[in-house]
Amino acid sequence: MHITCAGRTDVGIIRSGNEDNYLMVPDRGIFVVADGMGGHAAGEVASEMAVRSVARDLGSLRGLSDDQVAERMRVSIRTANSTIFQRTLTEHDKRGMGTTVTALVLYDTRFLIGQVGDSRCYLLRDGKLTQITKDHSYVQEQVDAGYLTPEQARAHPYSNVITRCVGANSDVMPDVYVGAVRPKDVFLLASDGLTGMLEDHQLAEVLHADRMPQEQVDDLVAEANRHGGLDNITAIIVRIDSVEQPEADTTAAMPAAARPR
Repeated sequence: MHITCAGRTDVGIIRSGNEDNYLMVPDRGIFVVADGMGGHAAGEVASEMAVRSVARDLGSLRGLSDDQVAERMRVSIRTANSTIFQRTLTEHDKRGMGTTVTALVLYDTRFLIGQVGDSRCYLLRDGKLTQITKDHSYVQEQVDAGYLTPEQARAHPYSNVITRCVGANSDVMPDVYVGAVRPKDVFLLASDGLTGMLEDHQLAEVLHADRMPQEQVDDLVAEANRHGGLDNITAIIVRIDSVEQPEADTTAAMPAAARPR
């Protein structure tokens, strides 16, 4: 599998500090975005701990099955959760800190995503942009229950309230999604500082542009700031240039637990 990738984080227009972090390890096919919370620099600490811990613990995935990779992803995120949670217990100024985690791994001809919180992973395939992950948020629960429309959720005053994060409790269970990779696929990992400022069709417009991933990342950050830049903005774009012996794929992505065996 040959890829081209780029990432960037930006403080935005309103915030004085940046609590987002990201990490890319292209030669191992690992990409992680984390959006920290907690104030007093604690959010920045939590997000940095998360991206480093998850990337380290994923290790080499070569030759592993989907189920083995999914379990490695769950364990890596839960280990990061435990490490961050223990630090909140021992350091007074870190109490209450936590972070989202959205991690993409590419291995063989497959992709797998692990997610906690409301940072997202999208897939642009055959001209269509699809949000693969599902937010762990109050407004998403209200949408699922039929109390809010997606449009109402975007403008809701509690739109930034998440219901699951890494580091807030002694344990956490990430969602995991798995699928086959195709040539020309484009993955976007983003914190809500980007997705809260731009609609999906605006994201798609930038990703459709015939430009290199670094230029697209820069365009996304600039557009988010132009629309207000209310939060820290982080984006990673991964373009699949070629795939050796691609597998047939009937769905863009399915939760690992629901994938046909």
